[in-house]
Amino acid sequence: MGLIEVIGIKVFAYHGCLEEESTIGGQYVVDVRVEGDFGEAERKDDLAATVDYGAVAAIVRAEMSTRSRLIEHVTARILARLRSTWGPEHRWWVRVVKLRPPIQGDVEQAVYTVEG
Repeated sequence: MGLIEVIGIKVFAYHGCLEEESTIGGQYVVDVRVEGDFGEAERKDDLAATVDYGAVAAIVRAEMSTRSRLIEHVTARILARLRSTWGPEHRWWVRVVKLRPPIQGDVEQAVYTVEG
């Protein structure tokens, strides 16, 4: 078993419950982890036998470009798309961090993590 991590995918997106978030937007950071049997990739040195980091980042950017009111929703969409792309034999974790959410007080991050 192996673990691949694509950490710190930076995205500007328009998620949130407040109307102004749909026009102002905000900064997000997305982390993706995938656990699976990557033995074939280890032996064959073949990109087709593993999870392509570039494709992971592209999926994250594509899903983050579709507005959601909740980061829970967009996080679940990212997970579903990753699972449908690489199949059910891998275990995934997706973490979406909303930087400086527009809530009362000085809050650095709002974070949601899902696994499946």
